[in-house]
Amino acid sequence: MGRWFGATLSGERGAASGSSDGGPGAAAKFDADVAFTDLDADAAAAAAEAAGGRAVSPETDEHFDVVCIAVPMSVAAEAIADHAGRATEAIVDVTGEMAGPVAAMAEHAPGVERTSLHPLFAPENAPGNVAVVRDERGPTTDAVLDAIAAAGNEVFETTPEEHDEAMATVQAGAHTAVLAYALAAEDVPDRFQTPVSAGLGDLVEQVTGNSPQVYGEIQSTFDGADAIAAAARRIAEADDEAFAELYHEAGAGGPERADASASEAEEDR
Repeated sequence: MGRWFGATLSGERGAASGSSDGGPGAAAKFDADVAFTDLDADAAAAAAEAAGGRAVSPETDEHFDVVCIAVPMSVAAEAIADHAGRATEAIVDVTGEMAGPVAAMAEHAPGVERTSLHPLFAPENAPGNVAVVRDERGPTTDAVLDAIAAAGNEVFETTPEEHDEAMATVQAGAHTAVLAYALAAEDVPDRFQTPVSAGLGDLVEQVTGNSPQVYGEIQSTFDGADAIAAAARRIAEADDEAFAELYHEAGAGGPERADASASEAEEDR
């Protein structure tokens, strides 16, 4: 996501998304000068070329108006501690978790603006929804968010707690369900596929077509897999009556919504 962020701010948004038609994926006119650093110098150079920027050494003594941390979640706090001092106006992260990075930025960059961003899409699928926690507001991060919105993204504010709790469901839980289906499914000829199984097959291709390290980070960061496993066990062990209850519970959106729907039904009577 570092390339996506840099390309958005440099005015090369189309280079990050592959769009060249002037639509929502086209360049947002922020026109910042961007620099990339990475422990892999070739990766930094490739990112800089794609975003119209330059590559710098991780040991650089340069300072920058905005520092963006785009690293795996497991090393986010360490990266923030190492690079926060290079920010003169603002520090942001696009790591995917929010509670840890927000706390780390507050500790290591107390004198600048601080914002945590989570683009809820892969760069090639931009634009999309971008979750935002604004821990310390100001004009620089205002301009950053304006550029992201101008690139066609839907920016919405949240809290670290709300975001990370949601990720346990929409990332860790969803990925677990898709991978579990893939691991359990037998090899079945296409002529037997149903709309449901075909749709699940498409999701399997989408999830398994990326990096296992990225998905592993999500599983180790957010607690969602156990809930999926427990739900599968409830279904496997249910008799007809219990299955019907689970079926209606699922259709209502989970146990809390199912209880609310039941209460509303009683009131209607």
